[in-house]
Amino acid sequence: MAKNLVIVESPAKAKTIEKFLGKDYTVLSSYGHIRDLNKKKISIEIERDFSPVYEIPEDKKALVADLRKAAAAAQTVWLASDEDREGEAIAWHLCEVLGLDPATTRRIVFHEITKGAIENAIKNPRTIDLDRVDAQQARRVLDRIVGFELSPVLWKKIKPSLSAGRVQSVAVRLIAERETEIKAFNAEPYFRVTADFVTTGIKAHLTGVLSERLTDINAVSKFLSDCTNATYSVSSVQRKPLTRQPAPPFTTSTLQQEASRKLGMTVAQTMAVAQRLYESGHITYMRTDSLNLSETAIAAISKEITASIGAEYLKPRQYHTASKGAQEAHEAIRPTNIAIRDISASAQEKRLYNLIWKRTVASQMSDAQIEKTTIEILPSTRPEHFAATAEAIKFDGFLRLYTEGRDEPDEPGQPVTLPPLKKGDKLKAAIVTATERFTQQPPRYTEASLVKKMEELGIGRPSTYAPTISTIQAREYIEKGQNDGQPRNYRVVTLANGEISHSENTEICGGDKGRLIPTDIGIIVNNFLMEYFPAILDYDFTARMEEKFDLIAEGKLPWSGEIATFYKLFHPDVENAMSMRLEHKVGERILGSHPQTGKTVSVKIGRFGPLVQIGDADSDEKPQFASLLKNQSVSTITLDEALKLFEFPRSLGTYEGSDVTVAIGRFGPYVKHAGKFISIPKDIAPAEITIEQAEELIKAKRDAENKKVVKIFTEDPDLQILNGRYGIYIAYKKNNYKIPRTVENPAELTLEQCREIISQQDSKPQKTTRSRSSARK
Repeated sequence: MAKNLVIVESPAKAKTIEKFLGKDYTVLSSYGHIRDLNKKKISIEIERDFSPVYEIPEDKKALVADLRKAAAAAQTVWLASDEDREGEAIAWHLCEVLGLDPATTRRIVFHEITKGAIENAIKNPRTIDLDRVDAQQARRVLDRIVGFELSPVLWKKIKPSLSAGRVQSVAVRLIAERETEIKAFNAEPYFRVTADFVTTGIKAHLTGVLSERLTDINAVSKFLSDCTNATYSVSSVQRKPLTRQPAPPFTTSTLQQEASRKLGMTVAQTMAVAQRLYESGHITYMRTDSLNLSETAIAAISKEITASIGAEYLKPRQYHTASKGAQEAHEAIRPTNIAIRDISASAQEKRLYNLIWKRTVASQMSDAQIEKTTIEILPSTRPEHFAATAEAIKFDGFLRLYTEGRDEPDEPGQPVTLPPLKKGDKLKAAIVTATERFTQQPPRYTEASLVKKMEELGIGRPSTYAPTISTIQAREYIEKGQNDGQPRNYRVVTLANGEISHSENTEICGGDKGRLIPTDIGIIVNNFLMEYFPAILDYDFTARMEEKFDLIAEGKLPWSGEIATFYKLFHPDVENAMSMRLEHKVGERILGSHPQTGKTVSVKIGRFGPLVQIGDADSDEKPQFASLLKNQSVSTITLDEALKLFEFPRSLGTYEGSDVTVAIGRFGPYVKHAGKFISIPKDIAPAEITIEQAEELIKAKRDAENKKVVKIFTEDPDLQILNGRYGIYIAYKKNNYKIPRTVENPAELTLEQCREIISQQDSKPQKTTRSRSSARK
């Protein structure tokens, strides 16, 4: 064993660091936390100042034994976990478990995994910052108390297996409240009027937009009628210089937002790819809310801009963080070596690195200089005016390299030039068009815009955005929309050649594909928590707690006292909620009575999701149940729609000698044939599916299953090589194993080779994610 032992969080990080240190250093990985709270117990000693009770998970015991042995053999132990609070806590846990002294053990941190950064960290070690450890413990304890005390209330009042969390429940509230706004919104029609003008001399064209919206068809008819014999003249020409500045370098939240807009990545995907880039030494630490760039980095960027783009494009600048409750103020996310434009990596890693490289370089480039021209055109018969605008780029500056994305689409782009007109010039209107438009409902959140909103409100921190959004989707409180939109008619009224004509067109609107939508369970849980635990879901409370965590990290606040203050107010509310009696189950709606039997028909959340119930559980006769379809909701389903669900299962006939039936189950409508279950696609109504359509679904299912099996082994039927959603893999005794990239043809693998792959992967310590913010901590 070498004289020095360096312990990091991940094997990938260990591999990179090992390249920079000499033979006197051994680098090992802790694979995240080596101990944690028990997953099935609250593990908080309430009566002992809320002390957490940690334990080493079973799958980490062998690893811990190896680390203890290595630490005992080394002269010096260096703890090099990440530089945020979670990393500080991991270092402290290593001290505790390995029997190291936190006061003397060498703690090293670095913003980037490069030779210079690692060597500098070794030269400047420090001790573990116990204040930052306390801040992490305070968050962990608070989240565990909220999750473990609130979740049983939801189990009793709504349905088993639900969970609540301090941050996740607030995120669900944001999405649920936006949905309420959307349902209350009534789109109001109006008419947008444009005119295509022709100049009299040079025969140039330009388009003007009327300065006012017209509210109804009568106003449109009157306006166009007045314009029939109108003459048009230029009433003013204004030219105004504009300056556009580049966006600052990336923080965690802005990287997540921009990767979503430009690369289509989820926030979880973005963080996973960024983690690999960081551990490979390509970018600086990816969990940060700092906009700062080091002087060394700015000098390197300046050199790159001057050499590859031109000195006139250089404008070095420093940015300052303005986000609410900003902390972890290290450096913004940037390439570690700006001279490296392209990296050797996976396609996703290359795309994200390229985005980071462009944003970083653009942040140090000159402003874009733009000239905006506005020409106002006045009809002789009306007081309103038309405005034609154009923006011409005089100097592109940072726009040469990078333009920031937007969450919502812009209006159609403006032209870059307009004809050289002056005040008093006469124009002719070739065509005047009034197009019906509609006021826009509040947009549903995307993952990117939800992160932005959470940051604005001070909810969570760079480390918690991705796990929070992943958790509320995994808990099925929210889901991503699948609707491409619905057709909508709109009217167009046109004046051309002195004649007014009317037409009607169709457009697709209201699509929610990829947008975040609350499920029935999400809405019902949110409504319940808002009624009985409003303080937990209060935006200001969540932000204030983040600020208190910051003060604890700075050594200005004792953590246990803050938890005690919270618990005194919170715990009585939990006891009251558990003991209260409700006339109906939370979220239950009475739809009416069954027309034949007179039994009550209700809709509610059952153990496996939303369902309709006919009858009463207290009566002698057992109630009937039917699951809702995917496109149905507890809040909107009608009595007639509910009763139709009880027409299932229904028989379609026979195919190949076996009955074909249609039914609705826990996961939606399906066809059953010869013991097989085939899901019915969403574009086929289960009440209208034909035997011919069912046969096609059965055949397609068979084809897919035939293609799934790549190879089987008669000597060991439990072991198979299968083709799945993410590629070919080995399946063995309900576990899946990745096939190494070095295997060119998986179908040629022998049984012994498969067993060797399984053995190698089973021998590795299970990689556990660092505890961030989850439901029942």
